Amino acid sequence: MTSSATSAAHSAKNSRAVHTLARGGFAASGVVHIVVGVIAISLAFGQAGGEQADQSGALAQLAAAPGGVFLLWAAALGLAALGVWHLLSAVLDRSADSGKDRAVHIVKNGAKGVVYLVIAFSAATFAAGGSTSSAGSTRSLTADLMSTPGGVFLVVAIGIVVIAIAAYLVFKGITRRFERDLSMPAGSTGRIVRILGTVGYIARGVAFAGVGVLFIVGAATNDPEKSTGLDGALRSFADLPAGKVLLVVIGLGWIAYGVYAFFRGRYTRL
Repeated sequence: MTSSATSAAHSAKNSRAVHTLARGGFAASGVVHIVVGVIAISLAFGQAGGEQADQSGALAQLAAAPGGVFLLWAAALGLAALGVWHLLSAVLDRSADSGKDRAVHIVKNGAKGVVYLVIAFSAATFAAGGSTSSAGSTRSLTADLMSTPGGVFLVVAIGIVVIAIAAYLVFKGITRRFERDLSMPAGSTGRIVRILGTVGYIARGVAFAGVGVLFIVGAATNDPEKSTGLDGALRSFADLPAGKVLLVVIGLGWIAYGVYAFFRGRYTRL
């Protein structure tokens, strides 16, 4: 990257407009998490109907709400800005000195950037009147991989990676490492943010662990239909002993994370 391009990228990353939109992206992410949490609780009580308990289901709910299209366009803009900010951070930030820390920084921020851009694209798709299916996409990906030589092992590897990410989310919640991402407020506000973040990260970790397990089960049984992403993972919890209680707890945890995301938009370190 040339010096002029680097300077332009730094200016974009640090601009007030990008920061404002990125903070709005955290709020948009919060809304999506809250809706997913509500759908998960509805699943526990058998009232979710055909709604998917994942990002696609949440976006479909928002699209059907009064004024939802405008909210989705705003969410798409904020999430896209947040994704771009993370990608620029991956490339430009030099806070990590050692080679290993630098590599971890690039991977983490690069992955977050891609995820937010994908969600932004999905939000824009629903706002434009289209639709997507996270569960269907996951099944299709699993089927395509399993049809290739050695694809079963790759699907297992994906499952293991997802479980590792889930474990990190739980670890981040228990140890409160998420506080490093924030300029933590003092007093009762800080305590509320701490509780919401802890509960939210643990609940997300448990849910994503279920996603990873389904990838491995799909590979072990040679049945890509079992790999259904977050929606399938949450539905599988309902079939466990006391699973409905667990599903309600996870749903409440996702709602807690959604509220935490609003605080993160306010107090995050950009």
